[in-house]
Amino acid sequence: MGRVTSDTTATDAVAHAAPEPARQPPVWQRRLRRFGYPAAPPADVRTRLVPAFPTSGGRLWAVFGAGPDAAARLARWSGWGGPLLVALFAGVLRFWNLGSPRKVIFDETYYPKDAWSLLQYGYEGTWAKNANDALVAHPPQILLSPEHSYVVHPPMGKWLIAVGEWALGMNPFGWRFMVALLGTLSVLLICRIGRRLMRSTALGCLAGTLLAVDGLHFVMSRTALLDLIVMFWVVAAFGCLLVDRDRTRARLAAALPVSPDGVARPDDDVGDRLLLGWRPWRIAAGLCLGLASATKWNGLYFLAAFALMSFLWDVAARRTAGARRPFRSALRRDVLAAFGSTVVVALATYLASWTGWIATKGGYYRDWATTPEGRAAGWTWLPDWLRSLWHYQTEVYAFHTGLTTPHTYQSNPWSWLVLGRPVSYFYEDPKFGQDGCTAAEGCAREVLALGTPLLWWASCFALLYVLYRWLFKRDWRAGAIACGVAAGYLPWFLYQERTIFLFYAVVFVPFLCLALAMMIGALIGPPGATERRRTIGAVGAGVLVLLIIWNFIYFYPLYTGLPIPKSAWHHRMWFDSWV
Repeated sequence: MGRVTSDTTATDAVAHAAPEPARQPPVWQRRLRRFGYPAAPPADVRTRLVPAFPTSGGRLWAVFGAGPDAAARLARWSGWGGPLLVALFAGVLRFWNLGSPRKVIFDETYYPKDAWSLLQYGYEGTWAKNANDALVAHPPQILLSPEHSYVVHPPMGKWLIAVGEWALGMNPFGWRFMVALLGTLSVLLICRIGRRLMRSTALGCLAGTLLAVDGLHFVMSRTALLDLIVMFWVVAAFGCLLVDRDRTRARLAAALPVSPDGVARPDDDVGDRLLLGWRPWRIAAGLCLGLASATKWNGLYFLAAFALMSFLWDVAARRTAGARRPFRSALRRDVLAAFGSTVVVALATYLASWTGWIATKGGYYRDWATTPEGRAAGWTWLPDWLRSLWHYQTEVYAFHTGLTTPHTYQSNPWSWLVLGRPVSYFYEDPKFGQDGCTAAEGCAREVLALGTPLLWWASCFALLYVLYRWLFKRDWRAGAIACGVAAGYLPWFLYQERTIFLFYAVVFVPFLCLALAMMIGALIGPPGATERRRTIGAVGAGVLVLLIIWNFIYFYPLYTGLPIPKSAWHHRMWFDSWV
């Protein structure tokens, strides 16, 4: 795209104009600086629009004996090499002994069986009452009939689970495979997202490492439920929007006029009138948000939050570029494209996820429109499949809003961040000599959906820090992280009477890890701090990270169903509400 400039006279006037006096921040802001980074020196407009990634030095690799050239190459490769190593670590953890327990655990009684039915019929059929035991018997049996069954979640997540079953068979390893793969890839995504968000490869890899050792994410990555699939698509959408933000702001920066001394200047013509053009990364974000919503409906909250966030990013970019009325300019030039790229693309993706149900005739409510009730409902000029699908969605909505059946492991969202009531997916108490039990007192085997406690409790402080950075320092990065947490967490407070569970929180765990990485970065200190300050900060940060890793190792048997002595199990039940 060509550069947009004003006429030569105006450009020369800008170039030779006397610099405006620097505005002093209010006293309260100057006092608050003692709790965060000091204000950065004024930057060139292009740098403000698109901050550069820091160039990695080779000193770290030289310490390990690498020559100057090799150290420089390793430093360049660290942007991908570091995240890939963290993802490899996460993948080994998640795929190791993935088929254990060889049981249908917790809500695996629904989704793997629905996934297999989708492969066979295109819709969810009916399973016999003893189907769970038959699936893990020797030899296994698949007790499925084509009679439709009533399901209350869209099919996209189940289709993904079905990929693993199609490739590896209808067994625990097969139905957990795709979820474990997406859990591993989400760690890679968070490493790269953290790097782009905080302009630091080290902090990006730290955020990914924290996600790799979070107990809730780990358990959900090894269980064939839908919530981790929603989380993956949400994280992918967030990453796409970050890339779109950088590319859009780079387009604005390239169009700004440049003074004779080579400094880019804000220009109201560019800020107000420049069309931002083709934005494939925002369309990709809309696709990912549609896939999240087509897995579980809580993806719709992220669709609304991220669409608004992306639009506000456009407003801020135009303001930085010099727009006099950035909000009005964004409304006129960006809002329709933003709506089409996110909302319209997401809704089309959601509709496409029902193709199997639409193309077949056996699904639940598939022929509702042809019944007397369906004909009396009106809108008969629409296709029968569309009216039947709409009726199905209204019935599902009524089910979700009216679900108040008590459950042993239900919890209120007020208790989620402090891990008040985790969910037990599987529990057995083998005697000595059974199932690998070597303790005379007997053993316990459990798969407990519990976040790594020290990570979650530290994240509570990190969220306060992120809110401070956003509200008082106007840090857009902190605002983006807060947006991700809010979209995944706050909507559940609207359903205080509904039966809900702690594991729903897995969808915003990646944003907790980003918040904690940002706080740890502040703890280490800014690059301009004294060596003593950074040394003390690095030691404190290192101790915190090592304690979190130790905490994950300590609870590892409860995440994987390993047999441990009953006394060891009781020692890990830190609170009565965990039992």
